Amino acid sequence: MSERVIALAGNPNVGKSTLFNTLTGMHQHTGNWPGKTVELSEGRAGGYRIIDLPGTYSLLARSPEEEISRETLCHGGCDAAVVVCDACALSRSLVLALQVAEMTKRVLVVVNLLDEAEKKRLVVDTDALSAILHVPVIGLVAHRRDSRRRVLRALDALFDAPPPTPLSVSYPEGACMGLCCDRGGCQGEALCIRAQWELAESIAAQVCRRSDGEAGFRPDDRRDRRLDRVLLGPVAGPLVMLLMLSAILWLTVVGANVPSEWLGKLLFSLEAPLGHALVRLGAPPWLCAMLTEGAWRVLAWVVAVMLPPMAIFFPLFTLLEDAGLLPRLAYQLDGPFEPCGACGRQGLTMCMSLGCNAAGVVGCRIIGSPRERLLAIVTSSLMPCNGRFPTLIALSAVFFGSSALIPAVGLTLSVALCALLTLASSWLLSRTLLPGGGAAFVLELPPYRRPRLGQVLLRSLLDRTLFVLGRAIAAAAPAGALLWLLGHWQLDGGNALALLANALEPLGRFLGLDGKMLLAFLLGAPANEIVLPSALMLYTAGTSLVAVPSLPELGALLTAQGWTAGTAVCCMLFALFHWPCLTTLLTVRRETHSLSWTVLAAALPTAIGVVLCAIVHFILI
Repeated sequence: MSERVIALAGNPNVGKSTLFNTLTGMHQHTGNWPGKTVELSEGRAGGYRIIDLPGTYSLLARSPEEEISRETLCHGGCDAAVVVCDACALSRSLVLALQVAEMTKRVLVVVNLLDEAEKKRLVVDTDALSAILHVPVIGLVAHRRDSRRRVLRALDALFDAPPPTPLSVSYPEGACMGLCCDRGGCQGEALCIRAQWELAESIAAQVCRRSDGEAGFRPDDRRDRRLDRVLLGPVAGPLVMLLMLSAILWLTVVGANVPSEWLGKLLFSLEAPLGHALVRLGAPPWLCAMLTEGAWRVLAWVVAVMLPPMAIFFPLFTLLEDAGLLPRLAYQLDGPFEPCGACGRQGLTMCMSLGCNAAGVVGCRIIGSPRERLLAIVTSSLMPCNGRFPTLIALSAVFFGSSALIPAVGLTLSVALCALLTLASSWLLSRTLLPGGGAAFVLELPPYRRPRLGQVLLRSLLDRTLFVLGRAIAAAAPAGALLWLLGHWQLDGGNALALLANALEPLGRFLGLDGKMLLAFLLGAPANEIVLPSALMLYTAGTSLVAVPSLPELGALLTAQGWTAGTAVCCMLFALFHWPCLTTLLTVRRETHSLSWTVLAAALPTAIGVVLCAIVHFILI
């Protein structure tokens, strides 16, 4: 018997991905739908091939997620669909279940989050719901161990029985009489949606009750409302969000110091054994030096500097997401983004860019409007990524105070400046290259939840930290080899690096820097983490990457090169605003399928950095 294909569908924040992970464990991979940029996760469990569809509220093909979900159900060869519903918001989830039932022969409805419903004194009669829908229904808590066994057993029973005849929606005259069509939507779309909503609310009213005997099926969310009055308030909300961001940055700065030092010592200690191994293999001396002093040294530096901050920042960021705080951040930011022709979801992609600009670009897929999605992609590199933190932290500590609080405050102010310039750039682009007003979008404010620590650590480690680190490693090793070659390529007047630095000296002085520092930014194109070590290599006339010394030694070296506080400000501004790393540019090219937009994504932050540095140079220096 051939492997059966199961589509896993559901609204955002209903625990669909949790159920997918519970079912498939580590037997999963991610890939793009052919010709599309939306990724689909696939896994195997109990002889079934399970496709995790993007979270969506409907199948009307208004966004890439809805289009992919509909195409998969209609034309993807699915044998059955599992629709995950929220026990605390059943009527909303049932709309999608009714739509899926219209286009799939076999449907299993899973009512999830029963533990949260119990806390809100809400009871869902799954047997009654099954009798009304004419499809099998089970209730569970997705992260519990028995969920996998119960879902697989329900699927086996679903295929052992004849295909059921699900409840059909009675559409009024003029409504769309089915969603499984290539055109997506129709003139009677509003009538269609209204009929589905009315039926879903009627069903939810019949199967949901309060455990305390009261009528009605809406949960008691007074605690959530009290918190929302604070976090969504016009004054307290932005202040609390800013304080949380400052705390995350402070923990990242303080917590990464010791692990980075330990990891660096470990990786650099492997350089000599690696060289000896290459010699024993018969490699020529120049190749041994290029691979050890070049590729390995840069690779070791990038991993040592990049991994600990990401291992702290991404879990903290995911904790906020799991607790239900990030959607509220998007709600807060929708107000300032709307006049700029964008939407609040761009605020979430901006937060992702703090970890990695490439991750922020991929995160723009959550934005339904193609124009607003492109707007967010082009401006994503205006936010400082994790790779720029070492340069910002070191310079702020050397020139403005070595206390851990100073770099954290400096990073917070830098993020605020980047957010303001992102808004300004979005406003400008929406009135020039990407005209149009902000489109309406649906944003769910999920209930506040206690974050699941184990799942958060796993998701942040596998989905974000290792994903970003892998891309950085792939770019860092070739960059190290190229750096070594340039340092040892002797020409008339010195090596290639010295000649390039001299050629860039006039432009560097115009920006309040010098040729060596500007060349270091160019050499850091594969990975921003190597900008400062490359500058130190150039300042010391070295031919390979060197470790960043202690803060007093770094200050003495830069001061000897003519650096002042004004020079540090210009360097920090250019560290914030310059061309994205190669990984980000390749990601932009893949997401937009356009060389022009990729060039703009590189030119926009660079132009801002040039203007700001020139202004500061002529004022302070």
